[in-house]
Amino acid sequence: MVPTSLIAAPALIIAGVLVASAVGKLRHPDDLAGWAELGVPAAFRRIWLLRLHPWGELALGLGLAVLGGVLGLLAALVAVALMAAYTLLVWRVRAKARASGSDASCACFGAPTPVTGVTVLRNSWLLLVAAVAASTIWATPLLGGPLAALGPDWGWLVALAAAAFTAAVVVWPPQAAAREAPVPIAASQSVDDDLDYVRTRTPAVPVTLGDGRTANLRTLSMQRPTLLLAVSEVCGSCLSVIERVPTWRALLPEIDVRLLVSIAPSESRLTEAAYPESLHDTEGYVRGSITEWPTPTAVLLGADGLLAGGPESGSAAIDSFIGDVYESLHGERPPTDRPPER
Repeated sequence: MVPTSLIAAPALIIAGVLVASAVGKLRHPDDLAGWAELGVPAAFRRIWLLRLHPWGELALGLGLAVLGGVLGLLAALVAVALMAAYTLLVWRVRAKARASGSDASCACFGAPTPVTGVTVLRNSWLLLVAAVAASTIWATPLLGGPLAALGPDWGWLVALAAAAFTAAVVVWPPQAAAREAPVPIAASQSVDDDLDYVRTRTPAVPVTLGDGRTANLRTLSMQRPTLLLAVSEVCGSCLSVIERVPTWRALLPEIDVRLLVSIAPSESRLTEAAYPESLHDTEGYVRGSITEWPTPTAVLLGADGLLAGGPESGSAAIDSFIGDVYESLHGERPPTDRPPER
């Protein structure tokens, strides 16, 4: 006879993952561009579905925890379908990014993170656990589900929670330094010690300009403050950022707004050979010297050789960040020229 704890555990694991995912998405909402980047079919890219998505995950997670029998089985089958869809999406975007030599990101648990082989492995494992849950949850009580099935054996639930918490705190990524407002960007301005943003030196790494020349990133930024926009040609959420580059250049004439891509100038559709040229980081020196970021990401390089703001990831965060930069220079928020998303 299979122990009750083993019958209940798979469903409770998936329930915990879904609840954590829902909370992350509610804290850091995604946008439709992010769904486009992941390859979500256009028919599903609707703002009401985007807003309903985390609540659906939350309801499904709670259902897996407290429903058994045929109701639990239906909830588990929905979870299997959802995990299969997630796995397919990240596998496809990972394969596409590798084929193009670029990178990709997803907001699977809220804040955007790079899609790597570990992401695909994680989702494949969750799909397997969901399938096991579907094969066992039917044996739990119709009302109460896996939680009720534990009966007096609640020690296993405590053990599962402790294991999940331990794994979370071990692998939790370090939080970036808080940014209350962009720090001064001109070389003649001093750093305010009261600011929360911790300034570090701009990496002195080589980058290739759009016209084929090689430059030192720190030396280049010390000529004029530079706003780097790390984007990818296969990144759906980068499209809105790329489209707004001319607007931001007009808005911030004091700053060089440059695209940063990971493909060589001769192979990239985003190459800009005219000033301010695009920057090409084919070896990943820039990102590797600052922090691993998803696309799109913005980072401000001061003319004093220090980072002046960011990194900020995601199209909405970049919009807000550029507004902060404008406000620090002009004392007011920039005029809004983007219509509200529908």
